Amino acid sequence: MDRRGRDGCARCKNDSGLRRLRWSPAAASDLEGISDYLYLHHPNFAASTVQRLYAAAKSLREFPFTGRIGKKDGTRELVLAPLPYIMIYSADDQTVDILRFLHSYQERP
Repeated sequence: MDRRGRDGCARCKNDSGLRRLRWSPAAASDLEGISDYLYLHHPNFAASTVQRLYAAAKSLREFPFTGRIGKKDGTRELVLAPLPYIMIYSADDQTVDILRFLHSYQERP
């Protein structure tokens, strides 16, 4: 028997294969700080850079193990070349947690 949800789609655990994306307060603050800095010092690049950072995070929903193994246990790092940023995140079968965005020259916490 085919059971369907209210939206008419068959009920499955996760049909899309996409993981849930969660942002830590630190990552959200990092992204806001990057945006503020760029709008102040490089306004022509601000919007497109922030969009690229957000798109990179979003891409991890489908490809969560793209980044290299991180320096801290349980983390991964995605180098966002040609931008000078590194995204630190963790991933499992259901969720990707965006933990930080760091400038490549920034000292790690």
